[in-house]
Amino acid sequence: MTKFTAFESRVAALPVDNVDTDQIIPARFLKTVSKEGLGDQLFFDWRYDAGGSPKPDFVLNTPEAKEARILLAGDNFGCGSSREHAPWALTQYGFRAVISTSFADIFKQNSLKNGLLPIVVPRQVHAELFAMHARDPRMTLRVDLEACTLTLPDGRAVEFPVDPFARRCLLDGVDELGWILQQEAAIAAFEASHAAPINTLGA
Repeated sequence: MTKFTAFESRVAALPVDNVDTDQIIPARFLKTVSKEGLGDQLFFDWRYDAGGSPKPDFVLNTPEAKEARILLAGDNFGCGSSREHAPWALTQYGFRAVISTSFADIFKQNSLKNGLLPIVVPRQVHAELFAMHARDPRMTLRVDLEACTLTLPDGRAVEFPVDPFARRCLLDGVDELGWILQQEAAIAAFEASHAAPINTLGA
């Protein structure tokens, strides 16, 4: 997992509430244990027609959404089954952050563990973002995880909450195991200072 650094990007807007993980990545694509290729299957049933051709009116197929690294989603994004493939597909496509008013808890935790930042904003800000995007589909936002801020096109910085441990792991570019391995020296020092006493009483 690469370190999560501040970035500025265009936005892909998906104004649909209650998007479940089966829409993010349909169940028939879950047979793989690899992340490779899942980006092509992201929102597959919305993105392609029955013949496999891209639907020109779907957001990911529009010129304005090309190279977007931020997804502006509706309320309760990522609900449904607890498939880790959902954040895999989003990150494989190229998204680094998803903005919503709320996320399903399991999807949120899976995202944080796989390099995808779920950003929760107030409803008023959420509505403003959709309105701004409607006026200018090429608008950009800046995400700064170090400062926990989302900078809007008008220059306002909106703070967002992130679990401190998950934030540290994202900034360092490590998962939970990687974080533990970073503590190897401290663990060794602790074990050395708490060595078992030698039995001097004999048999």
